[in-house]
Amino acid sequence: MFYMKVAIFSAKAYDRQSLEAANSNHKHELIFFETQLNARTALLAKDIPVVCPFVNDEASAEVLNMLASNGTHLLALRCAGFNNVALQAAAELGITVVRVPAYSPYAVAEHTVALVLMLNRKLYRAYNRVRDDNFALEGLLGFDLHGCTVGVIGTGKIGMVFAQIMHGFGCNLLGYDPYPNPQFETIGAARYVELPALLANADVISLHSPLTPENHYLINAETIAQMKPGVMLINTSRGGLLDTKAVIAGLKASQIGYLGIDVYEQEAALFAEDLSNTIIQDDDFQLLKSFPNVVITAHQAFFTQNALQAIAETTLTNITDFEQGRVLTNQVKALERVGIH
Repeated sequence: MFYMKVAIFSAKAYDRQSLEAANSNHKHELIFFETQLNARTALLAKDIPVVCPFVNDEASAEVLNMLASNGTHLLALRCAGFNNVALQAAAELGITVVRVPAYSPYAVAEHTVALVLMLNRKLYRAYNRVRDDNFALEGLLGFDLHGCTVGVIGTGKIGMVFAQIMHGFGCNLLGYDPYPNPQFETIGAARYVELPALLANADVISLHSPLTPENHYLINAETIAQMKPGVMLINTSRGGLLDTKAVIAGLKASQIGYLGIDVYEQEAALFAEDLSNTIIQDDDFQLLKSFPNVVITAHQAFFTQNALQAIAETTLTNITDFEQGRVLTNQVKALERVGIH
């Protein structure tokens, strides 16, 4: 016996595998759609009470109206971020929204450190050189992370793990978060500062914040100008935290010396798909790829076996709790603010 029908959008083979494995304890009827959820595809969920979107699916007021009119009562996000959901519209339409607030902060934090090391020690260049039998070291010079100052913007679960790892390298830690985490300042000599002070003093700046209307384009021409020349900038949170055009200008001016991103503000049209036989029309993205001091990964920081298992189990537990009328500990309501995804 199945408890509830669930329409799962943006479903890849690994989503099916992890969700079906976790569903052995829940017995929901899972219906998988490879397509993204948007105004053109919302009708696929007709008469299905639960819709399960991913990070780049569209849950605008228009889409939510279509879902509600066709019988959807629960939006079960299988991600932490909810900036793609019109929460006020959901509340007005009687659609409950739940999310996965934490799965594996280690997965994202470790990937962030990988980007730092990749950029610093030019590992992408070194790998390709050796494959071409080029063993020259010119152009591969890095720097010791030990003794560097690392600025952590957003000190929730992921930011905390990243800070702990960088403390292990012997880095000095500065933090900025509108919602300070008292545990942050227990990591060695870590301390909170105001954003301008962090920008001015950090050799490496890493973003670990959710995307909200207040911090959209947190990294812009003005904040980039406040950074140390040659700073390393890392973003594994949300693409909308960076003003891409301002970042490109910062790279051209050498104000930004290194850029590592796992997210991109227009990634919904690019990431998670094989576009190798197409001509990508996004000129800003193509320009970013051309810089020798930029490393881009396609929103894979979360992508570990541990994280997928946790996401699947929490998502299905959220659905079961809704079906059983239990308290929804992972419900997201309009005007909610969180410190980190």
